Amino acid sequence: MTTLTTMLLEVVTDYSHLATMAAAIAASIAVIGASYGISVIGKSAVESIARQPEATADIRSSMIITAAFIEGLSFFAIVVCLLILFI
Repeated sequence: MTTLTTMLLEVVTDYSHLATMAAAIAASIAVIGASYGISVIGKSAVESIARQPEATADIRSSMIITAAFIEGLSFFAIVVCLLILFI
């Protein structure tokens, strides 16, 4: 059992630079995905408001809530990537 643990620790320390690079790439993908999602929401909201101006308040509140959910999810992804980097 001790040999297996020692071998695993050696592998982890040998490839720590790859884990750092993977965490950085994952954080950038999370940010790009979130920005794309929020831009699609904004585009759809503007088109919806142009079609039905009387529903502006409902559309705007739905847009803000959905964008907040996406932004919260991207923050969680970034925190997980930072945990991978520093722990």
